[in-house]
Amino acid sequence: MIAALTVAATAASIFFVVLLALGDPKRRRANGLPNSLGKVKRHAYLIGAILPGIVIALSGDAAMWLIWFGGCAVAGWLIALWLASLPLHKR
Repeated sequence: MIAALTVAATAASIFFVVLLALGDPKRRRANGLPNSLGKVKRHAYLIGAILPGIVIALSGDAAMWLIWFGGCAVAGWLIALWLASLPLHKR
């Protein structure tokens, strides 16, 4: 049960990290795309990414939090590598 909760929390955070990465203003400008994410939306995605970790930390399970944190860190690097490998589409 604990493992399933950890995986679900990590997946939820990774989902919001992907949304943040896809809406990154600098990356969108470099690709000639309009900046579609506003400040409020970026902050909402940030809260969505962090909230599962806060809930895990408040539960007091340090091992579960470390697994969540490590999973998010590794996924963040993989997302950055994936987006860096995509070709630029300048106008």
